[in-house]
Amino acid sequence: MSWFTKSIVAFALLIIGIVVVYNTAINDKEDKTMNPIELPRSSQPQEGGQPSRSASIINAMTATAAVGKVPPNGNPLVSHRFGADPFALVFGDRVYLYMTNDALEYDADGNVKDNTYGNINKISVISSDDLANWTDHGEIPAAGPQGEAKWASQSWAPAAAHKVIDGKDKFFLYFANNASGIGVLTSDSPTGPWSDPIGHALITRETPGVESVTWLFDPAVFIDDDGKAYIYFGGGVPEGKDEMPNTARVMQLGPDMTSVVGEAVVIPAPFMFEDAGINKYNGTYYYSYCSNFFNGTRPEGSPPAGEIAYMTSNHPMGPWTYRGTILKNPGYFFGVGGNNHHAIFQFGNEWYIAYHAQTLSQAMGVPKGYRSTHLGRLGFNEDGTIQEVQADYEGVPQLKPMNPYIRHAGATIGWSAGVAAEATAGEGGHNLMAVADIDNGDWIALSKVDFGSKGASAFIANVSTASEAASIELRLDGPEGRLAGTLPVPQAAGSEWIEAKTEISDAEGVHDVYFVFRGKPDSKLFKLGDWQFNEK
Repeated sequence: MSWFTKSIVAFALLIIGIVVVYNTAINDKEDKTMNPIELPRSSQPQEGGQPSRSASIINAMTATAAVGKVPPNGNPLVSHRFGADPFALVFGDRVYLYMTNDALEYDADGNVKDNTYGNINKISVISSDDLANWTDHGEIPAAGPQGEAKWASQSWAPAAAHKVIDGKDKFFLYFANNASGIGVLTSDSPTGPWSDPIGHALITRETPGVESVTWLFDPAVFIDDDGKAYIYFGGGVPEGKDEMPNTARVMQLGPDMTSVVGEAVVIPAPFMFEDAGINKYNGTYYYSYCSNFFNGTRPEGSPPAGEIAYMTSNHPMGPWTYRGTILKNPGYFFGVGGNNHHAIFQFGNEWYIAYHAQTLSQAMGVPKGYRSTHLGRLGFNEDGTIQEVQADYEGVPQLKPMNPYIRHAGATIGWSAGVAAEATAGEGGHNLMAVADIDNGDWIALSKVDFGSKGASAFIANVSTASEAASIELRLDGPEGRLAGTLPVPQAAGSEWIEAKTEISDAEGVHDVYFVFRGKPDSKLFKLGDWQFNEK
């Protein structure tokens, strides 16, 4: 064989070797689709033919797949935590959503079990000024031994209100202690810290007018134009009274918002189950609720099972006229049912409805009562009736582009994959929420970030130091999109917070921005705190 022929054969063998090695790496790499709320190994949804994590070879250039909330969808609002029974408070240029803090429960074998709701004693809060990018404000320790209201064991279905008292902004957070009473916390900020102003329940079995209410829970609070405030609550179905349970109530709150006045009044809501809502539109008061699940024959015009129904009145305490239903049960839209809970609110010139569904837990493979909040548009007809709402994954339009040239909290998220949010101590008792539980290939993304015609010159972020080499890739329009810059994360033996900076190029106009986290596979990398871009 000539030297030329030998060279050709050697070259061919080299090429074959490279292809074999490449294909082996591709076939063996890990498809890192860790749930944003990680399940135990025995409960992880498995794709057929995929290798286990322990048997995989990780390709450092792969990105974690989004679960539950997938770009460009807006629902559910976040995928790194659950959040049920939403209530909306608009303050300044932001809407704050307060939610029952659903969290996975496990059996003795480490498998996810049905949500018992018995361990929920915190309230979670998120907020947004554009309805696309949401800032996680963490969890309010409302009840239990470590909570503000130590007399309470649970905190379900919150409601919030803002009122100026003695020239100062005051915020009030109402919650249900299971179904046995309603408490209230106060704060000088919509995000806390919170305290218990009265040291006991606001509404109990001894409160006038509530003796026959089956469930003392699900509050909604409304402050009228004249400054008077009202609380709506109640639920449950006494035996044999499915058609007219008479368990919904309205009661006036005192001027201090932490006391009640007079006697609770019955709201005759047909087929009432739970979930009070109250709004005012063009001088008319709208009381809304979830209908019960009676499986017998219902009179014509009655609300079907598990739907959001509403009534109207010319006065906040009635009398009320039944009008119809506006939102079918989540099972109709998403294929997984359960209770229906909502909150209607106006933000800017538009009206919206927040509601929960088990979309995230369903995507995780555990549709066992763990719920997530969604948003939809809500409209009124000329005669004042409410148009039917169509729930979906798409969500609502983003109200404005995001400004990257101001400081943003680390846990401000449009979409995410694989991460969690974690509280870090801040000044004045405020928790600062950082992105945590970060593995190689995980990411967060912001929707419609406007860099303007000049574009960005630099990116600055507070990060916790990493024990080994790690970085944040700043990519445009996808986790594998155009690379605008890479922020190396400083290394240190301990975990210290430090401000890091890197140059940015080719980032002009409006883009979705992805922060893709890189580092040693199979290890927690670092935490991301607040950040901003600098303009050229």
